[in-house]
Amino acid sequence: MLFDTHVHLNADQYEDDLQEVIDRAREKKVENMVVVGFDEKTIKRAIEIAEKYDFIYASIGWHPVDAIDMKDEHLQWIEELAAHPKVVALGEMGLDYHWDKSPKEVQKEVFRRQIQLARKVKLPIIIHNRDATEDVVTILREEHVEEVGGIMHCFTGSIEVAKQCIDMNMHISFGGPVTFKNAKKPKEVAAEIPIDKLLIETDCPYLTPHPYRGKRNEPAYVSYVAEQIAELKGISYDELASKTTENAKKLFGINL
Repeated sequence: MLFDTHVHLNADQYEDDLQEVIDRAREKKVENMVVVGFDEKTIKRAIEIAEKYDFIYASIGWHPVDAIDMKDEHLQWIEELAAHPKVVALGEMGLDYHWDKSPKEVQKEVFRRQIQLARKVKLPIIIHNRDATEDVVTILREEHVEEVGGIMHCFTGSIEVAKQCIDMNMHISFGGPVTFKNAKKPKEVAAEIPIDKLLIETDCPYLTPHPYRGKRNEPAYVSYVAEQIAELKGISYDELASKTTENAKKLFGINL
């Protein structure tokens, strides 16, 4: 059984065939998924999907690219929704220095406030990091993320950064890029991560793994991520699938 810890089934790309996408995931033994909301529209849709399917859960937060749009009432709303029985994490949150829609200082403030909220409601967090590793790690440390833990989503950093995050009670999650033929660093890092701190994801509809790179991603393809990491770690596919599912359920507080 597989657990895709980061899907965007709430994206417009699935508007016409969501049920078929979910059915294909189930055929590939994807037992659970977490639909990630990151603004008002996608949070509402994540909750709707999680309410409809007993094996799908939701994470809710505010994306750093849109940090400038977040108002106090949004944070209050997220706090209220955090009590929902199908909400298992806050995020995705973090920093994104690639796009320049939201000033860095605004992103940092919104990020800090969400970590503080996660500690208040006692939920793990899901981290988005693009071109901002040093600041992300600093804020995680200063805001005591170790109290709730969480996920470094679609990790592309070094083993040194991964170890710093693991020391703060974070899990390291890999998606499609670990399957790319030229992805030397992610493969090296995935091979070294302790298996009890390892998670898998698709980030669908984005970052589609080989051999479907360039096409729309979907949760069924998390099996290719699992295959690649099992090979890198020299363990069986079943062992990798079982352990990463156990890790995810434990982190999200889902009954094993």
